[in-house]
Amino acid sequence: MTTKTATRYIEGNLGPVKEELTIGTAELRVTGRIPDELDGRYVRNGPNPVADIDPENHHWFIGDGMVHGLKLRGGTAQWYRNRYVRTPLTSDALGEPRLPHDFPDSRNSIANTNVIGRAGRTFAIVEGGGLPVELTEDLETIGCTDFDGTLPAAYSAHPKLDPTTGKLHTIGYFWPMGGTVQYLVQGADARVEYVQDITTVHGQNPMMHELSITQTRAVLYDLPCVFAVDAAMTGSRFPYRWKPELGARVGLLPIGGGEVIWCELDAPCYVFHSYTAFDAADGTVVMDCVVHPSMFGVDLHGPGDGVPNIERWTINPTTRKVSRVVVSDRACEFPRVDERLVGRQARFGYSVNIGRAWEHGPLLRTDFASGVTESISHGEGRFTMETVFVPRTPVSAEDDGWLMSMVHNATDLTTDLVLLDASEPSSSPVATVHIPARVPYGFHGNWIPLAQ
Repeated sequence: MTTKTATRYIEGNLGPVKEELTIGTAELRVTGRIPDELDGRYVRNGPNPVADIDPENHHWFIGDGMVHGLKLRGGTAQWYRNRYVRTPLTSDALGEPRLPHDFPDSRNSIANTNVIGRAGRTFAIVEGGGLPVELTEDLETIGCTDFDGTLPAAYSAHPKLDPTTGKLHTIGYFWPMGGTVQYLVQGADARVEYVQDITTVHGQNPMMHELSITQTRAVLYDLPCVFAVDAAMTGSRFPYRWKPELGARVGLLPIGGGEVIWCELDAPCYVFHSYTAFDAADGTVVMDCVVHPSMFGVDLHGPGDGVPNIERWTINPTTRKVSRVVVSDRACEFPRVDERLVGRQARFGYSVNIGRAWEHGPLLRTDFASGVTESISHGEGRFTMETVFVPRTPVSAEDDGWLMSMVHNATDLTTDLVLLDASEPSSSPVATVHIPARVPYGFHGNWIPLAQ
C-alpha cells in the first residue's frame, strides 16, 4: 500500500521557509565561547519549494535548493544567511530572469542536496543529471558550471574526498544514460581528470546517491531502486521505484579506474550513505553503512519505506559475496566520520536518530570498536541535523575536536549552531550560536574552512 500524499514531508521542520535572511553579529547571541581555531563557514543545503505544494504529486527530493550558512571567525559568529540556489528552474519559479549560461535545458535541475568547498570555490550539488551551481562566499549564486568544461554528463550529491591524494571520487547517474553510470575523479583544481563508463549488471539506471572509497578501491552500489519508465510516463515527478527482482550487489573498482568486480548481497536493500569503508588485511573490503529495507516501494513521496539499521558489510572479491552484520538497530541517517579517515577504519561514527516520518531526534554516536551506540540529547524539543566532526588541528586524534550541527528548536521555531567537545559529547556544549530563524532539516551540510 503506497502513501497517498506527501503531507508528512511538508509539515513541521521538513516544511520550507519563504524568506531569505541576512543576520549579522549583533543578532547572533552566543552561549559559551566559539573556539578561535574555527575560521570558516558551516553551510547546509536542502529542498525548499518556491511554489505552492501539491501533496498528491510532491516528492521531498525535488524541492528547490536553499543553502543556509553561518560564518565563524575570531571567536565570533559574523553572519547567518539563507539563499535560494538560483538554477534556471528555481529562477523561473521565483519569477526572476535566468542567470546567463550556455548549457542546454536538459542539464538544468535543482541543486538542493549538498554544498561543498573545492579549490577556493563553493558548489551546491545534486545527483541525477543536474549541473553543479557555483556560489559566492556569502552564498549568492554565480551560476551553473561543468567544472570548466570537464564534466561530461551527470554529477553526484555526495563526492568522497581521499584525504591522502586530495582527489574527489564521484559516481554520476542520469536516466538518459540507461544502464550506464560514470565514475569520475576530480583533481585539486575541481576539474574532472578521469571518466569511466560502467554498465550496471541489471542494465537499468539505478539511483546511486554516493560511492564509498578505500585506499585501493571504490565501492559502487548497484541496488534495485531504478528509474521506472512507467512511472515517468504517468507523470511522476520523481520516477524512481523499488524493483527487488533485480537483486542487489556492490561493485569493487580499483581506485582511479579499472575492471569492476560485482559482489552479490543475500537480499535486496538500499543504501544512501556509508560511514566509511576500508581495506582489511585479509583482502576483503569492510564498510559500515546505513541500510534501508527498501526505497520507494511503499512511500512514493520520500524515503519512508521502513526503519534503517547500521550494518557492517564485509565484501569478498574472491567469493564475490557480501556478509552483513547489524551493528545497531537504532533508526538513523546522515552518517558521518572524521573526514580525515574516509577510506580508512574509523572508530567513531555520528548520525541522526530519525523516526519513520523522517522527523529528526538526538545525535547518535556509534563506537565501532565496542559496537555501542550512544544517544546524545540536545534537550527537550531540540532535534539535531547532520553532524560533522572538525579536528582541533590537522594532526589531532579522532575525537580531539568539535562536533558541529544545527539544532532545531521546536518550541520557538528557531535554530542553534551547537559545538560539542567530541571527546565528551554528552557534556555541555562548548558554544551555541542562537539563530533567530528556522532552518529546515534539509539534507547535507559541511564545515568549509577558510583554507578551502
